[in-house]
This record gives sequence, C-alpha cells and structure tokens, in this order.
Amino acid sequence: MAEKRVIVIGAGIGGLSAAASLAATGLDVTVLERAATLGGKMRALPVGGIPVEAGPTVFTMRWVFDELFAEAGAAFDSDVTLRPASLLARHAWNARDRLDLFADVAASADAVGAFAGAREAEGYRRFCARAAEVYRTLEGPFIRADRPSPVDLAQRVGLSGIGSLWRIQPFATLWSALGEYFRDPRLRQLFGRYATYCGASPFEAPATLMLVAHVEQAGVWTVEGGLSRLAQAVAGLAERRGARLRLGANVARIVTERGRVAGVELADGERLPADAVIANADVAALGAGLLGTDVAGAGDRVPARERSLSALTLCLTARARGFDLAHHTVFFSADYRAEFDAILRGRRLPPDPTVYVCAQDRAADGGSPDGAERLLLLVNAPADGGERRFDSREIAACETNLIRKLSTCGLTLEPTGPAVVTTPNGFAALFPGTGGALYGRASHGWTATFKRQGARTRVPGLYLAGGSVHPGPGVPMAAQSGRLAAAALRADLASTARSPGAAMSGGMSMR
Repeated sequence: MAEKRVIVIGAGIGGLSAAASLAATGLDVTVLERAATLGGKMRALPVGGIPVEAGPTVFTMRWVFDELFAEAGAAFDSDVTLRPASLLARHAWNARDRLDLFADVAASADAVGAFAGAREAEGYRRFCARAAEVYRTLEGPFIRADRPSPVDLAQRVGLSGIGSLWRIQPFATLWSALGEYFRDPRLRQLFGRYATYCGASPFEAPATLMLVAHVEQAGVWTVEGGLSRLAQAVAGLAERRGARLRLGANVARIVTERGRVAGVELADGERLPADAVIANADVAALGAGLLGTDVAGAGDRVPARERSLSALTLCLTARARGFDLAHHTVFFSADYRAEFDAILRGRRLPPDPTVYVCAQDRAADGGSPDGAERLLLLVNAPADGGERRFDSREIAACETNLIRKLSTCGLTLEPTGPAVVTTPNGFAALFPGTGGALYGRASHGWTATFKRQGARTRVPGLYLAGGSVHPGPGVPMAAQSGRLAAAALRADLASTARSPGAAMSGGMSMR
C-alpha cells in the first residue's frame, strides 16, 4: 500500500493520530494545517513572551496514546514526560466551602464525608461503583469501536450485557441520576460539571457521562510542557514514520472525481492528488460547504441551538493571594441551573459564572510557586460567535463577574500584565463553521450520542476525525477518533485491493 496517498486536513490531535497510525503502515501521508502552529485546540499563547496553555489542560485515558505509539513501534514514555496526580482538583463555593477530590476513592470518600456527612460519603462510593460500571460497559463496544446505532450497541454488548447497558441509565439526565447518590446540592453541582467536559449542560446531558469520574480515578496526569507538547510529540511520531506536515496550507476544497475523493485544492490554487482524505475539521464546517460543495453532504448541519458550549478564556501571569490553588481548581456559581439557563436559553455570558483555573506552574499535587505564575481562567459561554459579536462591555462585565467570584472564595490575583482574552468570536474564527462551539454537537438527550458521525462518510475515500465525531470530544477521545479513521481507511483500501475495479466503500452516515 506504499503507493497510496492520503491527505489529512487539520493538525489537531485527531488528525495527527490518524497520520501517525497510517504512516506507520507505509502509506504516503501528508498533513495540511492552515494555521502556523499545530495542535488545533491544544495550543499555547504568548503572554508577555511566556507561553501559557490556552486549550485542554487535563490528560486522562493514556492507554489511547500508549497504544498509538506502540502500534507505530515507539514508546509513549520516551516522547512525553507525565506526572501522575493524586489530587485531581480543588473545588470552592465561597470562602468556607472547599472540597478536594483525589485519585484514590477512599481518600475522596473521607473528604466528602468531612465536607457533607457520612451519608454523602456512602453515596459517593456508590456513585464511583456505578461510574466504573458505565465505563466498563461502553469502552469496548463504544469507545474502541466504530460509531454504533442503538441497535448496534445492544448487539455488541450481547445478551449478557443488556442488564449492564440498562443500568447505566441511558435515558436519564446526568443531573437526575446524581440525585440517586447525593442530597447535597454542592455535590450534585460538582459531579454535574462532568457534562461540561463535553460542552453540555448537566440538566440535559445523559447520565452515561458519569463515566468521567471513573476515567479520572483511573489516572490524571500533568504533561511536562503542557498538552501542546503532547500534540508536538504525536506530530513527531508521524514525521518519523514518514508523514509530511505542512503548516500554513489552507485547504479551499476537497476535490472529487466520478463521485469519490481525488485530492484537495489549496487556497493558493495548488492541487494535491490523493486516494483518500481524512478531514480533521468540525463536521459543521464540512456540512456548511467550507471544504467544497462536492462534499458538503458528508458533513453535518448543526443548528445553533444544538451546538455545544463555547468559552471565554483569559491567559495571564499573576501572583495569587489568599487561596491555595491546586493545579486544577473550580470556583462554582451560586445557582448552577440559572447559570446554564443564561448560557443556553438567554444566549449570554452568565452574570454568576463557574470559573475553572489551571495554575500551570503548580505541581500535580499543589505547591505554591514563587512570584508570578501562569494561569488559564475559563468560563462557559454560548456558541454564538459566528452570528453576533460579543462587545467590549459584555466581555468587561464577564471579567468583572469572574474576578468577583474568585474574590468571594478568597482568591485575589495580581496580574503582571494584560491578559490574553479569547471570546466565542475568537474560537469561531479559529475553528470555522462552529460558531465558537468547542465540542461539536451538544451531548443533550440520549440520542445525541448516536447523532455524532463516524469515521466513514457517504463520499467514498473521505473519512472524519476530531472531537465533533465519534467517540466524542476531549483529547483522548479525539485521538481515538483518528485511530478509528485510520483503521477504517486501511480496511477499505485492503477491500479495494482484493476487488480490482471496485470502488472504495465509504459507508453511509446516519443523520
């Protein structure tokens, strides 16, 4: 298959993972990235000349990368330095109420008991057991496999697994399911936040997202150099296996001939032939025709009301006073439902936001650095960046509300210079077609899981990777999507080779 040419559009972690997987099997792979840097959402921004991680900050499910590197004949540990975290995150609601969660379930149960009482500690243990069951039920037939329909998923788990599939409460919302384990509203808020890992509201997301609790207990690591370094490591693996990476290469359209992919055309007019293309772009961009009208039907038109959350982020260097930040700290709003109503129904930045802070110079288990430190501050926002401009007054009001929330919990920041702010408008510009949505289609309702497209499309030779497709958003899931796209492409090439003259199977998307 050495003569077969594959183009990967986009050097996000999904595209880079696909490129590494394909290049390792001898395919001729070229990755085209319109930006001047690789990594997609895994990016760092200069703040006063200091790089601050501005994208994902939590690393889990390392087995995805262990397997990716091993399949390419390399060792993940040799390329990336990880440090395991025993302290997962620190949480605060006000100046008094604080709770740390740990990788060790017993340590977290003790902390929950001290925070909210013995009954809540027992509920936490039951919650962790259920989260583990959800993950075990879904890892093989869902996370590791091609995108299933509801019937496919039932068939994959088999008769012996139907009971487990039913127990994971596929039709319940995460918020309602949490009520079976916790009476304390603060704990429901804490664990309901897992929905935001997929850009969703806990009041509309499925209960299956409780599996995030198990994923974190299985291991959270900090990456030396930040998660942007992880993207560089996967790109390096792909290049060592023969892939070519071109930055500043803006793909204007995917070219088709006789109904199948034939290559791509760049914005400057250059045409590159290919036997197959993997689009590591949001499916909404494809569906909107931003990669050409010939392949628009292979994408997805995601209405604004069905988009996942966007964000407003601040990258800065500052001295932190009055509150002992952990590497990951969350400062919760007083009314979670009102916060999500403001974002998803009011389509505005919440007046009382939940604030996530990543203190990047603190060790995985805490410890205060000397002097100023690198910080990423994030609040959830509506994904309206493609339709309206968030004006300066709205942004300033959000920053004021954000600082007020931190102050209420005892944290004072003394910036050493101006922050670098990214709004939904900025994310919409970075990721065209999304309106600023960071996670594709929102995971709202039990059917949302099955609305995400799989690796194969209705256009023969065109495949999809990234956080907007199966198995979902987040660094490891997006990387897994790249592996699934690579596997589908290889299987189809092999099938074509066995049947001379046959067209490559492109599959059929469920819309």
